[in-house]
Amino acid sequence: MTLPEQEPLQLLALRSYEADEPENVYVALANGEWHGNHLYPESAADPAHALANIADAAQETVAERLWQAWPLCAEHDLGMHPRDAEGQLSWWCAGDRLRRGPAHIRAAVGALDTFVRPHRPNRKRRRAE
Repeated sequence: MTLPEQEPLQLLALRSYEADEPENVYVALANGEWHGNHLYPESAADPAHALANIADAAQETVAERLWQAWPLCAEHDLGMHPRDAEGQLSWWCAGDRLRRGPAHIRAAVGALDTFVRPHRPNRKRRRAE
């Protein structure tokens, strides 16, 4: 839902070049394409740190393989970035201070597909013809 017209991203494990090293895990598109560094096994000890690494890797894969910003703020149509907000990793939007409003937290990382946009009563509606 957060990547329109795309299948969900996946974690992809690939054999290490070193025989005695564990597999390298990447965030990949559904077709197996990925970009960037692998996820570091040490981050598994801290779930918040691991989630931040996965969010960064997902953004890098989407940006480099699909040439698009992701995720986009539905209100400002701008790319968002992971940021700690009161102890929870969240998607932060810089906003458009000149026209559309200030920076804000949009949703927790992992919760964009459950986020419901607020009703905007003054928004023009298209008529069905």
